[in-house]
Amino acid sequence: MAGAAALGFLILLEFAARRYGLPGPITGQVRELVAAPKSGGLLYAAMALMMVVLTWRQRFIAAAAAIGIDIAFALVRWAVDARTTGGHPFGNGALWVILGCAVIAVTRRTGQERLLLLKGVGLGLLLVAGRKTGDTWLLITSKTRPAVLDQYVATADHALGDPSWLVGRAVTATGPFGFNLLDIVYGQLAVAAVVVALYQLRGVAVERHFPGHHLVRTFLVIGLLGPAFYMIFPVVGPIFAYGNGTDYWATVSLWSPDIPSSGHWAVADLWPQTPPPVTGPHAMPFDEITPRNCMPSLHTAWATALFIHSRKGPRLLRYAGTFWLIATLTATLGFGYHYGVDLIAGVVFVLTIEAALRSLDRGWDRSGIRLTAYGTTVFAALLLSYRFLPLRMAEHPWLSGPLLLLAMASVIYGYVRTTAVWDPRPTPARHPQPQPEPI
Repeated sequence: MAGAAALGFLILLEFAARRYGLPGPITGQVRELVAAPKSGGLLYAAMALMMVVLTWRQRFIAAAAAIGIDIAFALVRWAVDARTTGGHPFGNGALWVILGCAVIAVTRRTGQERLLLLKGVGLGLLLVAGRKTGDTWLLITSKTRPAVLDQYVATADHALGDPSWLVGRAVTATGPFGFNLLDIVYGQLAVAAVVVALYQLRGVAVERHFPGHHLVRTFLVIGLLGPAFYMIFPVVGPIFAYGNGTDYWATVSLWSPDIPSSGHWAVADLWPQTPPPVTGPHAMPFDEITPRNCMPSLHTAWATALFIHSRKGPRLLRYAGTFWLIATLTATLGFGYHYGVDLIAGVVFVLTIEAALRSLDRGWDRSGIRLTAYGTTVFAALLLSYRFLPLRMAEHPWLSGPLLLLAMASVIYGYVRTTAVWDPRPTPARHPQPQPEPI
């Protein structure tokens, strides 16, 4: 049922994208069977996720086949002098192996073994499809939302002390090393999530079934629901609305990112040196290239989900989850991609989704319904306050700023307290008392 719903959604998004003359997620995925993939690392991460259902021998065979296919593709491209501009020279092999496992499941497996292998294939393809779906959503937001609400969000952000401007100056001061380190962390969030998911799913090959709730589910739901709010609350981010994205990246980045220039669309060239003045905000027109993907910050939501799901892992995994969360929050602000209020909304958003998914898995009860409803209410209140009360928030920062943080902290506290009751506590083993010997 879930797979059919996902496929139906992809088909609808494909038609929606073609209406605006854009390639849809299905077209993009089929193209990567031959063309250089946009993210080879993501395809191999998806294959690793699929391989949780395989034995170790089957995993080695699948990995060797993927590498061999990639070498063959590389030799063919070299022979015909094909360019891989805008793509990675590897990754096609991983996609072919995933599809090959689907064929094997249908033709060579039966019963539960077929179902388990198809679930593994579906998990890997959903990870890739989620990325393609997100890219398509971003293109649609830029085409369908000509006006953006950055002035509202920037005004509300005064209540928090303009953190994007503050962190932006700090990241710039670290030079290319700090910037590019954060860029790697920021860009490889999906790969880090796969590492955590592989730990959670490590027992599938032996137990022959998936756990009820894991990180991949949360990631997919965030990617499915989050872009809907981009359509409701279109925001491009401070580096575009108040600066020049291309010029900033060119001075510090070692890579060649395809970042559109805000050019004359920006209010002024203020980021990250000069915070914007407190004035009456209004919607402003913007280009048809830059995605309206700020409210809420889905990178913050994904990094928070990664942090939550890494808590039950070994010490190294917990440290990695903490580092990825801190680095991602620093990058979202320091790169000028988000305002501080975006991050607050992202944290509340993901905790609400986590509460709903865990309640769905364990069975809805009063505590689950109460936590989900409370998170939904706080999230809606945040968006309404950003839209209709930004000027009052900026005029009274010592009141509105702590209230925003308190609202987020209350959801965090409610989630931690509620899930602590849900999680089973280990009980110490009871040792029998030695009986005295009879006299």
